[in-house]
Amino acid sequence: MQQKRNIRIIEWEDLDKRKFYSLGMFMTLTTRATVYPFTLIRTLLQVQKGKSLYNGTFDAFCKILKAEGVRGLYRGFMVNTFTLISGQAYITTYELVRKYVSQYSSSNTLKSLVAGGSASLVAQSITVPIDVVSQQLMMQGQGEHLARFKIKPKLAVATSKHKVTFGQTRDIMVQVFAADGFRGFYRGYVASLLTYIPNSAAWWPFYHFYAEQLSWLAPCSCPHLLLQAVAGPMAAASASVLTNPMDVVRARVQVEGRSSVIETFRQLLAEEGMWGLTKGLSARIISSAPTSILIVIGYETLKRLSLRPELVNTRHW
Repeated sequence: MQQKRNIRIIEWEDLDKRKFYSLGMFMTLTTRATVYPFTLIRTLLQVQKGKSLYNGTFDAFCKILKAEGVRGLYRGFMVNTFTLISGQAYITTYELVRKYVSQYSSSNTLKSLVAGGSASLVAQSITVPIDVVSQQLMMQGQGEHLARFKIKPKLAVATSKHKVTFGQTRDIMVQVFAADGFRGFYRGYVASLLTYIPNSAAWWPFYHFYAEQLSWLAPCSCPHLLLQAVAGPMAAASASVLTNPMDVVRARVQVEGRSSVIETFRQLLAEEGMWGLTKGLSARIISSAPTSILIVIGYETLKRLSLRPELVNTRHW
């Protein structure tokens, strides 16, 4: 039974790297496009004061859809696609660090913890400037009064006509640089690290823990992929609950142009109490659940498809 239920992991040295990267880009883009509306809603909920704009995730979804259509749910998505680079950096770092740690420990939990945190550190160094710009674009529209920077009127007209353009992106970048210089693109970097390193470091151990526990509880005939698809959202929900308070602080630091993480945290508590630390949590869990399923199923499929031909019948994840 133990041999049958044990989940073996496809490691870095087992992969055909060319297939791995080409298929990985497609998987990452598909995942981001699927969950982006809830990423946008989460940001709006975290930045708004109290319930000045929306009463919750569903209310925000309906209001944006009614006022701006589907395109309103994808404000800033074009520039956000550049995070494909950080996505590839993340999975490369994760796999390489796992391989390195395996030289010193066979503990899957330890390998996942260290690799997840390291991968997030590398990815956030690339992602933060993209987030700074895309979040300002997210706020244009119903949340425009909350944004620190605003697109020029002529660009706003182009946006209202639903024309795809990078002109508004360029305009925001110019304003960020004029106000804060190059450092402005890394505003909230520390808050991002304090959010995503723990989130990533926690997600992988939670995921492997839930997958192993479910593998013992489920019937032997239950496919491993199904168990992992259930374990992914459970891990995402657990990690989201732990790291959401800092995610709220991160969003406010980047959108409002604040410089102090501690002061932002204190002001959030003073203005909205402990409830303020949970803002956007439901939207975050809603977006992280399908993301986790897509990551698990997509990453599982990606690694299977990228497995070196001679190992196809000897490995599974």
